[in-house]
Amino acid sequence: MSARYKGKSKRGSYRNVKSNHNCARNFAQQENELSKSNTTDSDDSNDSDSSGGDNNIESLGQPPDFAVAMWDLNHCDPKKCSGRKLARLGLISNLRLGQKFPGLVLSPVGQLCVSPQDRDIVTASGVAVIDCSWAKLDETPFNRMRSPHPRLLPFLVAANPINYGKPCKLSCVEAIAATLYICGFTEEARWFMGKFSWGHAFLELNEKLLNSYAACKSSDEILKVQNEYIETEQKERDKPRDLKEFYPTSSSESDEEQS
Repeated sequence: MSARYKGKSKRGSYRNVKSNHNCARNFAQQENELSKSNTTDSDDSNDSDSSGGDNNIESLGQPPDFAVAMWDLNHCDPKKCSGRKLARLGLISNLRLGQKFPGLVLSPVGQLCVSPQDRDIVTASGVAVIDCSWAKLDETPFNRMRSPHPRLLPFLVAANPINYGKPCKLSCVEAIAATLYICGFTEEARWFMGKFSWGHAFLELNEKLLNSYAACKSSDEILKVQNEYIETEQKERDKPRDLKEFYPTSSSESDEEQS
């Protein structure tokens, strides 16, 4: 083999290696560009989904035309407190201890249940809640959170992540939404619950009861509906269950023999 031929071979080999490197570099550049393009598309898609989700949330119901407020006793974890979230979003006003609220207030010191009769009170003066821990009711100064219209909520089931499925242990936003729903402000109730990813579950879980309460005319009727519901549910729970439908009807051996 001549030296000249060898030289050509080497140069040819060098050119091939260089060409291969260029190809690899070109492919790498293309892949990088495609990756950036996909990332941008994905980000745009996520932004679109996010904004669409926000729009869907905002489209639920309608904001209230009356005051909504709370006394915050700092009992709860700020990251889990629905009242704190509403405050951060500017959807609820904070009241000071000792400050009187002229509207309807959900409080254990109330003697009457919320009813559709309270609609005019809510329309004129609003609704307020007391943000305190269920474990610290005994040390909560309810006498310093006064209102001419203290009210109790009837039986409802919580759907918030902390007390899901527990009777009556509602969060602040659930208590507000329940009050508004019973008083005929269903769209406002949906608007408040729409601010929480789990909010729809509360309205769905209690839909039958909420509609029954909203159809009542007085607090006495509310109590009657509540007690009838609890009695019916208790009887259903105590009823002996027929478990025959869970028993096997035949063995695998008999099935094989028949086949």
